[in-house]
Amino acid sequence: MRLKPGYALAAAAAMVLAGTAPLRGGGDGFPEVLPIRDRVETVNRITLMRLEKLLPQVMRKAGFDMWLIPCQEDQVDAVFRTMVPMNTWFRRDLMLVFYDRGPDKGVERMDISRMGMRGFHTPVWDPAKETRWECLARIVRERNPRKIGINQSESIWAADGLGATLKSKVEAALGETYAGRLQSAERMCTLWLETLLDEELDLYERAVAVGHALIADTYSSRTVTPDVTTVDDLIYHYWQKAADLGLDIAFSPSFSIRRSPAMTEKYGRGDRVIRRGDLIHCDVGVVYLRYCTDHQEWAYVLRRGETDVPESFKKVMAEGNRLQDVFRRRFKAGLTGNQLLADILKTARAEGIDHPRVYSHGIGYYLHEPGPLIGLPEEQANTGGRGEVELVPNSTFTAELSVDVPVPEWDGKLLRMGLEQDVAFTSAGVQLLDGRQTAFYLIK
Repeated sequence: MRLKPGYALAAAAAMVLAGTAPLRGGGDGFPEVLPIRDRVETVNRITLMRLEKLLPQVMRKAGFDMWLIPCQEDQVDAVFRTMVPMNTWFRRDLMLVFYDRGPDKGVERMDISRMGMRGFHTPVWDPAKETRWECLARIVRERNPRKIGINQSESIWAADGLGATLKSKVEAALGETYAGRLQSAERMCTLWLETLLDEELDLYERAVAVGHALIADTYSSRTVTPDVTTVDDLIYHYWQKAADLGLDIAFSPSFSIRRSPAMTEKYGRGDRVIRRGDLIHCDVGVVYLRYCTDHQEWAYVLRRGETDVPESFKKVMAEGNRLQDVFRRRFKAGLTGNQLLADILKTARAEGIDHPRVYSHGIGYYLHEPGPLIGLPEEQANTGGRGEVELVPNSTFTAELSVDVPVPEWDGKLLRMGLEQDVAFTSAGVQLLDGRQTAFYLIK
């Protein structure tokens, strides 16, 4: 399933991305991964578009007229790094200052650093005339803001980039009057990071397509030889393939085996060699065009004489797909993560889904933040402050969940099937990015 036609690429981005291979189900064709130069051009174009279109909305919705984002050279604030060109150097003194002059004049984007911002932000500091803290104090005095945001948060890590030392320097530079106007920019950080432009959703789907293709390449008979290949081999095959494409992994890839009690007894619990009759589970993701992917998918290793997966395993996956459908139907703007969790679980149980578990999180520029947290594996009721974040349109999530279903061939032992796909929530509801798994990968 692809995103609906309403999410057209911006014309410039379309030019960069024209001619890409089919995204999923395209035979042996792997989705085109852009060369570095084209990636930089695409990311920079989208980042500038976000600054021009989204930043004013975020500041006004959160009620701030100034936003300060200072950070250190090798400890860059999570929000800062999404607001600067991809091809720039985080060099020494780093500080962005935003001031909202109102709807008519727009947001001033000021750079107090030694970086090359390539027109994204206006340089306002001359190191020959003043220190950067004197520059900050002057900028603030001249604009006299009512409410100044700084990146501090008790709940959202991506909104907590201001260290104690930098905060003390900000307060000292501003003086008592303006330091008294500093407030947590948690709401601004969250809105900025979780909200994507329409133009970004097509790009994100292409990132997800690459993630899917990497899984398909790993779950192939070319990669797996039963009784020889280990799950460690799969981990490093996936990781190496991503590196060969010039992609960072979003987290350390995981592959694991699920097998019957009889096979576990035969080979031992510590056996990492893939055998016929095994199920293979992965939890993997990459970063492409600054977007993180995160997937859990399954393969089955055919026994000799088999041509398909046993029906009992198919039923477990079908149950997981049913829970995905419930998950997708229950999203509504304004609900918190805790409210969504309760509603999804209640609906799933009412529809006869046994042992549903949901542990979904926002995903995008970062893997597990921001956006409402919808459950944790160990917490299926209330996840605290992260679960109180409200759902907003044009945000992206993992539909991460699991079902527990008894398997007759395993003497009734429960198979916990964790499934995870990346989705977008828009005014049209929850849409899968590049589809989902509804059948096992088959390894001969």
